[in-house]
Amino acid sequence: MAELAAPADTGLQSIPALLARNADRYGNRPAYREKEFGIWQSWTWAEAAEEIRALALGLLVLGLKPGDHVAIIGRNRPMHYWSMVAAQMCGAVPVPLYQDAVAEEMAYVLGHCGARFVVCGDQEQVDKVLEVQAMPDAPRSVEQIVYTDKRGMRKYDHTKMNALSDVQKEGRAADIRLGGELDRRIAGLDYDSTCVMLYTSGTTGKPKGVVLSNRNIIETAKNTSEFDGLNNHDEVLAYLPMAWVGDFIFSMGQAMWTGFTVNCPESAATMMTDLREIGPTYFFAPPRVFEGQLTNVMIRMEDAGRIKKWLFDHYMKVANRVGPALLDGEPVGFADKLAYGLGKIFVYGPLKNTLGYSRIRVGYTAGEAIGPEIFDFYRSLGINLKQLYGQTEASVFITQQPDGQVRSDTVGVPSPGVEVRIADNGEVFYRSPGTFVEYYNNAESTASTKDAEGWVATGDAGFFEESSGHLRIIDRAKDVGKMADGSMFAPKYVENKLKFYPNILEAVVIGNGRAECTAMINIDLSAVGNWAERNNIAYASYQELAGHPQVYATIKEHVEAVNASVAEDEMLAGCQIHRFLVLHKELDPDDGEMTRTRKVRRAVINEKFADLVTALYDGSDSVYTETEVTYEDGRKGQIKATLKIQPVEVFGIEQQKVAAE
Repeated sequence: MAELAAPADTGLQSIPALLARNADRYGNRPAYREKEFGIWQSWTWAEAAEEIRALALGLLVLGLKPGDHVAIIGRNRPMHYWSMVAAQMCGAVPVPLYQDAVAEEMAYVLGHCGARFVVCGDQEQVDKVLEVQAMPDAPRSVEQIVYTDKRGMRKYDHTKMNALSDVQKEGRAADIRLGGELDRRIAGLDYDSTCVMLYTSGTTGKPKGVVLSNRNIIETAKNTSEFDGLNNHDEVLAYLPMAWVGDFIFSMGQAMWTGFTVNCPESAATMMTDLREIGPTYFFAPPRVFEGQLTNVMIRMEDAGRIKKWLFDHYMKVANRVGPALLDGEPVGFADKLAYGLGKIFVYGPLKNTLGYSRIRVGYTAGEAIGPEIFDFYRSLGINLKQLYGQTEASVFITQQPDGQVRSDTVGVPSPGVEVRIADNGEVFYRSPGTFVEYYNNAESTASTKDAEGWVATGDAGFFEESSGHLRIIDRAKDVGKMADGSMFAPKYVENKLKFYPNILEAVVIGNGRAECTAMINIDLSAVGNWAERNNIAYASYQELAGHPQVYATIKEHVEAVNASVAEDEMLAGCQIHRFLVLHKELDPDDGEMTRTRKVRRAVINEKFADLVTALYDGSDSVYTETEVTYEDGRKGQIKATLKIQPVEVFGIEQQKVAAE
């Protein structure tokens, strides 16, 4: 591993400074790759530095000023990462936006940060920006639009619109004239300059602009890279939304600090194929990705031949028994080692290769709690998957699991340089070099989140295990409540158990302040659709399949199995589900029911589906409902359905109540 000095000792106090160091030190090593038209294109650190400087000079030609905000909207492409660094070189602030955001969401962020420049990935993003500009009450701060993909752009008014490649061309031509000015602006960047502004997911309200400095990003990248021994030979796949802090810290902060290679897939549709081709050594994915891959594996095994199915079932039992122990270096008997070795040949190796995980040294999941069964499945294959706990305001990392101390029910120990304390009410607080500077133009929220000593309230409830010193997160502090009988209500705990089943994509458990818990469930269309196909069950829509009696019967079995599991936890036994329904539509960020990072907005769901919640508790056998939906082209419509409400068996609760009385 290359030896990296502390930033304070070397003047490496900005992303452009790290880029210059990488171009000097790793000039011929690959910095970025992108798959285009089925072929991987590659740029070395030296080439990337030249491209970024040309872009920065081009932005100066267009009039970008220090302190301006530059919005970047598009999929993960080297050009978009370069746009962020180029903006920083000019003294401006990059603001990546979610590319799947609808125009109304985009209007809020563009207006809030007052972006003068917007870098758009393609025609679709340009159209959304123009739609925002045409809104009667929208602020018109955008003065220049730069687009990456030229397709479809020929007939647009180019008075204030330029192709990114043309901006670079102008920049190269202006090097002699503006090179000195650019160098002065780069030299003016220091540890406290703003590195990036990222918007929160807005689970409970309007997104807030989180201002992160170079200190926040570089110190966090340095500490966490050293924690996992990351180096310039590592490979990462950049596929997470660029507006998410996770992508920024992995694909920008840690990549710049260590000099490892950032690989960009051709599109979201080819991501899994590209993952297999690249075989990253360092990988991050939210639980939803791992859940989806496990679902696909299970679907394939349902269709597999008898011998293949037997091999899978047999050796996965071996893996579940000894795989995690072998990964942690714990002693395992010779017979089990031998069986696991055979499993590697017949099942684990081919399966990891199919998933793209053959070379992974370090893998992380976060963003939501992952189901323990899903987590253990991947670790049993020998994949060093770990958990971390973080948030945008912390530059991601608050806690993470050291190698050899990985468990599914904790999120590890405080990351290097991070202090964590638990308040009397159970809320988790932290402070670290990664702690955000402020919420942009929101002093009130800044003061209510970060106190004068730098402690930040996470809004999550948790505790440290005395035996291991690891942090356990129970749920969002605001979501953890009490049942009517005073027992704890922790919906996420139950929802994660439900989502272990491939048939269940999403679940929302209700019960705070009530005598019983109920649930609304989304089926996984690919998994249930595959089952329907194999059983010759015809269906015309998600709604029709979700309401099928056999689907209800299967979901009922899953819920009862989860109830049996929850009943074993004395503290949470009251969270067993008494009645459930299968929703007639998928929860969708476009309908405001989830955030762009796929976190459930409970308040929105409780309000939007109030009639369903009422029916779950008033003894109804079914409920008729009409729900507004947003189509892909932005039009609104309504779907109508009559949903069945299904009672399920609970375990041990009556006995507990009798004992308590």
